[in-house]
Amino acid sequence: MNWNKTTGNKGEDLASTYLSEHGYEIIERNWRFRHAEVDIIASKNNRLHFFEIKTRTSDKYGKPEESMSYKKMNMLRTAAEEYQYQNKQWKYLQFDVLAITIINNNPVEYFLIEDVYF
Repeated sequence: MNWNKTTGNKGEDLASTYLSEHGYEIIERNWRFRHAEVDIIASKNNRLHFFEIKTRTSDKYGKPEESMSYKKMNMLRTAAEEYQYQNKQWKYLQFDVLAITIINNNPVEYFLIEDVYF
């Protein structure tokens, strides 16, 4: 497994724990539709949250949240539309980004960007 995939998997594990501790109920992890994938789908306060998790081990190439691309957001929206179509009970959706910085194998910063508009 390559370095980026290992870091990403660790970030998603940390994110699941973080979100659970902050009142979110994890519904899905790595939910796929065609070429689109949602890292975490969770619920909180009768709202369905689609999370993109960005993890970095240094700021050499910028903060993790800075790597969120327009293409990735469009893929996230496509997957969310399909998920909502398959799960019609959800009326309210929200897109969020959770950026995690890990140094020496320990999370040192969590930065939650809620209700991302694109």
